[in-house]
Amino acid sequence: MRVMGLDPGLRALGWGIVDVAGSKLTHVANGICRTNTGDLGPRLVSLYDQLHRVWAAYEPQAAAVEMTFVNKDGAGTLKLGQARGIAMLVPSQAGIDVGEYAPNAVKKAVVGVGHADKKQVDHMVRMQLPGVKIEGPDAADALAIAICHAHISQSRARVMV
Repeated sequence: MRVMGLDPGLRALGWGIVDVAGSKLTHVANGICRTNTGDLGPRLVSLYDQLHRVWAAYEPQAAAVEMTFVNKDGAGTLKLGQARGIAMLVPSQAGIDVGEYAPNAVKKAVVGVGHADKKQVDHMVRMQLPGVKIEGPDAADALAIAICHAHISQSRARVMV
């Protein structure tokens, strides 16, 4: 199974793809869809176009996205939610159900601790995907989301048997 993890952001939307075969994870690709400052509409179109090209190139069979947390900046949270909508739209258009995970759940699945910092997440992603070249922190988070989804999907499959 090929899994794409998505870390939504309006300026930088991280993506990471892993192949899952039993308990083995293999890095496929990772990167960041970037937008410039300016009007919101064109930025969302740019994110959509970039992510759609990545989706078409790698054809994942599963996808997961990080849930938005509400912070003190309401306007920022709303903009992040719109980028998250793009992250969910692309796989949904391909007929894929999108897993959604809280940041602490992703950290716990990858690091073992729900309040791990970005350096710990990056380190554990590198440990689980030896030799990976990560394009940046947003891509590392996206790979962590893909790993989390792979682990949880496998656990659910074992329970269903």
